[in-house]
Amino acid sequence: MHNRSIVIAVDGPAASGKGTLARRLATHYGFAYLDTGSLYRAVGQAVRAGGGDPADKEAALAAAKALDVSRIDEQAIRTAEAGEAASLVAVMPEVRAAILHFQRDFASRPPQGEPGAVLDGRDIGTVVCPGAQAKLFVTARPEIRARRRWLELKNSGADVTEAQVLDDIVERDRRDAERAASPMKPAEDAHLLDTSDLSIEAAFGAAVAIIDKALG
Repeated sequence: MHNRSIVIAVDGPAASGKGTLARRLATHYGFAYLDTGSLYRAVGQAVRAGGGDPADKEAALAAAKALDVSRIDEQAIRTAEAGEAASLVAVMPEVRAAILHFQRDFASRPPQGEPGAVLDGRDIGTVVCPGAQAKLFVTARPEIRARRRWLELKNSGADVTEAQVLDDIVERDRRDAERAASPMKPAEDAHLLDTSDLSIEAAFGAAVAIIDKALG
């Protein structure tokens, strides 16, 4: 795939801090930003909103083909239910193929004519944009990620325990790593960034240093 723009791939598991980092990197470099995980959340949420089952392949594929990014309800897709639905539709090769086309188009032709794009997800550096000029794999220990996600959910009024969130994260890690289609794993040329013991500022500084070097 030949990109007409510079692409920064930011991969990693749930609540690793990759989304926060990717948004800041996009602002820093003046690039377009795409949260690819939100696409799967939006598909899963659309199926649920229509009274369907996210595990139903036909319903999920129809929702993926009808996806309109400008109409994604950010609040609705951030619930625990939407996250669960997302991981169900994300294992379907047909759904991934439909969303893959959109992601690649976004990367090669950023929407507002920006000179580059930052995409965050689980398989950007390995499958979506293997030719990305800079690749990060952002991770953190499961307990750290569970605490971050739990605080996030608690602040939005969700009634869930930290132990439940940890169980969910461990299960999602397993499902993401074991799925047949585009399993989550660092690209061979990705730079590993463990944010377990880093502040957002420190993680951002480390990411910029890695990317600046990669982009020369």
